[in-house]
Amino acid sequence: MAVETSDIRHEQLAASIRGTVVLPGDDAYAEARRVYNRMIDRHPAMIVECADAADVITALHFARDAGWPISVRAGGHSVPGFSTNDDGMVIDLAPMRNVHIDPARKVATVGGGATWGDVDHAAWSFGLVTPGGVVSTTGVTGLGLGGGFGHLTRRFGLVVDNMLGADVVTADGELVYTSERENPDLFWAIRGGGGNFGIVTRLELALHPVPGMYGGPIFYPVSAVTEVLPFYVDFIDHAPRELSAFFAFVVAPSAPFVPEVLWGHTACAIVVSWSGDPSGAEAAVRPVREAGPVALDLAGPIPYPALNGMFDALHPRGHQHYWKSDYMRELSDEAIAVHERYGPQVPNPMSIAHIYPLNGAVQDVRPEATAFSYRDVDFVHIIGGVDPDSDRMPERRAWTQEYWSALHPFSAKGAYVNFMMEEGSDRIRATYRENYPRLRDAKRRWDPGNVFRMNQNIAPD
Repeated sequence: MAVETSDIRHEQLAASIRGTVVLPGDDAYAEARRVYNRMIDRHPAMIVECADAADVITALHFARDAGWPISVRAGGHSVPGFSTNDDGMVIDLAPMRNVHIDPARKVATVGGGATWGDVDHAAWSFGLVTPGGVVSTTGVTGLGLGGGFGHLTRRFGLVVDNMLGADVVTADGELVYTSERENPDLFWAIRGGGGNFGIVTRLELALHPVPGMYGGPIFYPVSAVTEVLPFYVDFIDHAPRELSAFFAFVVAPSAPFVPEVLWGHTACAIVVSWSGDPSGAEAAVRPVREAGPVALDLAGPIPYPALNGMFDALHPRGHQHYWKSDYMRELSDEAIAVHERYGPQVPNPMSIAHIYPLNGAVQDVRPEATAFSYRDVDFVHIIGGVDPDSDRMPERRAWTQEYWSALHPFSAKGAYVNFMMEEGSDRIRATYRENYPRLRDAKRRWDPGNVFRMNQNIAPD
């Protein structure tokens, strides 16, 4: 029986790399093609699970020769589904999860497939941290290239503010190092411009010593939102930078740490984190505890990896997600009223309505200093309808869209790229504002053929 030329080429690729080639029909294919958002159901022609940068380069050349679209997957949390495609190649960095900590230099060297849980675990053993997200299964590079914020951002800035350098495989298959001194235009672009400019196979991140962490959620009856949310808006504006807090509407899950009497009840919460002197934690958090009638208080001393992974169980891979987001210069009385109306309608424990602060250290950096441009806003919100059952998603999507549409008139118009669905080029331009022309110039230099287009795409023309 004749052997297909494509079969020979696939075998040659498999023999040329240290990782694994997964094809349709392979036993591993069904699992390998799965991504975080189960609304995304795509069938790539090939998934290459890369062991190192050399594998990435080899896979990239193969896909370009075949004329295939290319998706890059690290944590696979891309809700719009950019980390997979139909009939193309997925370059999967997940095996590249190595993390090296240099405690003397306070630098973490992070593989392109590492998650924040990997980084948190490695750094915390030395009493060191770096800003990440609030779900530890998220990929470091995916979150970081879009800006990246979380529990430590008010004190230490965004992920992009802590990037020291990166190895990047460019569209032509060249491995380059980029930093403030080497290929600085590329370094500027990847700090907020997403995956438009290449495949990041290694990141260097600044680390910060902390003497201990104190944090967790403090829950209030949802009826108390009219006093707790205005309190939060004023409180976080004046809070010391060592204290971060985000506001959330939640449905209490059936979890061991939640008293059974609260299961299924809607609440509002302030999730606090204190990274300063441990002796000051109780005093710093006390106003939050006094903001309204407390239904459940889970804040206390906690290792940073545990704090950053506290909500992982609520957001496993395999649920269906529909998200909307906006930056807010401030939370006006009108915007607060919208939250007070729609937030209590949060439909289930998986769905999300969060308000994150972007003041403090974020605003120390000029908007033009990195591709991340929204340094002049105080908040960003995410509204997400999430459910494992596709039959319920139309209702979840309608709540998300209606809530967001009511808030949008009060917004700064742009959105956090990591929270966006596929929303069109005008929305992307609004998100990068005055930085967009410079990003387009970088795209023209580093990816003129738009090879890396499975993202919030900055087209070269």
